[in-house]
Amino acid sequence: MTFPFLAKSRRPAKRALIVLAITVLAASAILWLLLSGQDLAGRKPAAYPDIIEVNDYQGENLSSINDFRENSIKGPQNVDLDAYRLSVTGLVRTPLRLTYDEVTRNYAGQKKIVVLNCVEGWSVKILWEGVKISDLLEQAGILPEAKAAIFRAVDGYSTAFPIEYLNERGIILAYKMNDAVLLPERGFPLQLVAEDKWGYKWIKWISEIELSADADYRGYWESRGYSESGNLNEPFLEAR
Repeated sequence: MTFPFLAKSRRPAKRALIVLAITVLAASAILWLLLSGQDLAGRKPAAYPDIIEVNDYQGENLSSINDFRENSIKGPQNVDLDAYRLSVTGLVRTPLRLTYDEVTRNYAGQKKIVVLNCVEGWSVKILWEGVKISDLLEQAGILPEAKAAIFRAVDGYSTAFPIEYLNERGIILAYKMNDAVLLPERGFPLQLVAEDKWGYKWIKWISEIELSADADYRGYWESRGYSESGNLNEPFLEAR
């Protein structure tokens, strides 16, 4: 490679300084790419190469934790477990305020393979492990006027579901994926495994479940034109 402007410099020392400056700038650019998680082809390498995860379960091949793309509204959340509580509030007889240990130890764990399909066009098949939401709601005691469960996250995200969907489908709050504890980028401490729903319904970093009479509550993306139901067999954008 030649640099025409170097010919204008009559002093070898000056040319050497210019070459040195160009070299330093190029090295800095390469270092920035590496530190930012990008290789020279613009692809993001494995984010968590040291995580020990299973790659098959009962004869089914699984996607990797590293196959996800980060697309949350405020970036990964780092939750302080000492201060963290999962609240079950609203139209219940006995509101709950549970620590992470109480959620993961006091309720029977469930494992299931479920595919997450993102509206961006990618999908992952993951072995999820967590607690059934119906167990939490049973303990809290659902009042008759409750129609929907509104989920809220520590980053301000929210979405909602009919109570019947959560109970009849055995929907879980996951604390593990592929036998590894959820990472901050994947929703630690708890992520909803919203079976047969588009990925925007799979709320991460859950901090509250509110039982509500508002069957038409619209969460973050739903209030921006996304389908309220989020069903995979329907378009994710509502007709206008």
